[in-house]
Parts: sequence; structure tokens; C-alpha cells
Amino acid sequence: MPHFPRLLLYLRLARFDRPVGTLLLLWPTLWALWLSAQGSPDPRRLLVFVLGVVLMRAAGCVVNDIADRRFDRHVKRTAQRVLTTGEVSTREAVVFALILFSVSAGLLFFLNDLAIGLALVAAVLAACYPLFKRFFPFPQLVLGLSFGFGIPMAYADTLGGVPWTAWLLFLGNLLWVLAYDTAYAMVDRDDDLRLGLYSSAIAFGRFDVLAVLVSQALFLACLALVFYAQGLGTFAWLGWGLACGYSLLLFRPLGQRDRELCFAVFAKSHRVGLILWLGLLLHYESSRALV
Repeated sequence: MPHFPRLLLYLRLARFDRPVGTLLLLWPTLWALWLSAQGSPDPRRLLVFVLGVVLMRAAGCVVNDIADRRFDRHVKRTAQRVLTTGEVSTREAVVFALILFSVSAGLLFFLNDLAIGLALVAAVLAACYPLFKRFFPFPQLVLGLSFGFGIPMAYADTLGGVPWTAWLLFLGNLLWVLAYDTAYAMVDRDDDLRLGLYSSAIAFGRFDVLAVLVSQALFLACLALVFYAQGLGTFAWLGWGLACGYSLLLFRPLGQRDRELCFAVFAKSHRVGLILWLGLLLHYESSRALV
């Protein structure tokens, strides 16, 4: 028991106490697994991908905190992170990140060669993402690329290839990340400007809310094209319609540009992904029931 409080610090470092980021990674991966397997993903593959999402998101959070440790103390939202406060040392964080990456790498043995290659690209992008905030006006695009690689990986491991619909789904997810992470970046805009960091919220300027709405609309349009191309039925389209309606309600407070409201928009965005996945789940289950 004396080591339990220490364990809690590591769990906080990897954001296990804040599952929103994991869910934002999980739902697109599940869309891809269900679409590529026609609603019947292999249980072992499903377990490997879910574990991969959890571990890679955790590793990405640790790497991000290591890279930003000198900036986080000057940002209101991040000032109490355990690496910034000194509760966990940089050396401990590096070791923990290596452990998480190593365990994640062990999952690669269960994937085919194409999926492994895509996973390596995703890992490099995730590791590089924190650096892009120093010089690239839209680091959220890099985050979106790394967040979305579960999609082509799922198709690659299920089908042995990545069809155009998978890349369209990947593009849609990239736009979704740009939407919700711009809302997230609006929380830190003043701090980022003061520290000389870059974000899409800064790059879009007074058009930030419009950019979020357009990105979300284009994301949903990409999903609609994928659904149409794969000939999905009523339940899938019902989920898509509910996701559109929820998006309208979700982004309404964003125009106030209040920190708390902007963060709430980000924190609730994962529900859009959940609604879409439930629509897919019901579509395939109802299709099987009719056979």
C-alpha cells in the first residue's frame, strides 16, 4: 500500500484519470473495425486495438508532458500536472514512457505487416506532435494524423489492404480532430500567445468558431459519403443524423469564447463518435437479425 499514492501519480501523468482523450481515439478505431469487418470484428483483433488505443494515448500524454514541462507551469490549465509540480521527475517520466511504448510494441506481434508499418508511422507522429507547437501554425493537424491511424490500421489488419473508403474515413477523422481540438486550443489561446506557442485557435483568429463549425460539417459529410459507399441502412443513418443534431447543440456555447465553455465543448465531443458507432452497431446487428 505505501506505493499506491505513487501509482496514482503515474496514472495522472498518463491521464488515466481523464478518459476523454482515450475515447476520442477509440470511437474512430471502432468505426473502422466494424466497417471493415461488416459488423463482426475478430474478438482478438478488437482486444488488441482497444489496448493499443489505451496504451498509445497514455504514452503520447507522457511524451507531451515531457516536451512541455517548461511551458505547462505558465498555463492555467496545466500548471498542476505532476511533471510540472515535480511530483514525478523527468527521468521517471521518460522511463514510464518507454515502458508504455514497449508494451504497445508487444501488440504489434498480433498484427500483419501492413498494419505494423502504419503503426510505426503513427508512433512517430505522436512523438513529434509536441514539437510542432513550437513552429507549425496548425499542430492540431499533426495530432489528427496521429490520432487517425487506427483507421487504416484496422482496415489493413482486417482486409490486408486499405480501400479508398478507409482513407475518406481517415480524412473525416482528421477534420473532426481539427474541430474539437481547436475548441480545446481556445481554452489556452491567451497563454499560448504569451509563451510564443502555436495553435489552430490562434491561426484562425476571429474565424475560430466558424472554422470549428466548418470542420465538423466536413467531417460529418465525409462520414456520410463512407456510409453511402458501403450501402449502410437506416440505423447507421439515424446515428449520423443524431450526431449532426448533437453537434449543433454541442457547439452553440463556443461563440462566447469562455474558457470553461470551450473546454466543455471539447470534453463532450467524444459523444459524437459514440453516437456514430452505436448507429453502426445497430445497423449490423439488425442486418444479421434479418438473415
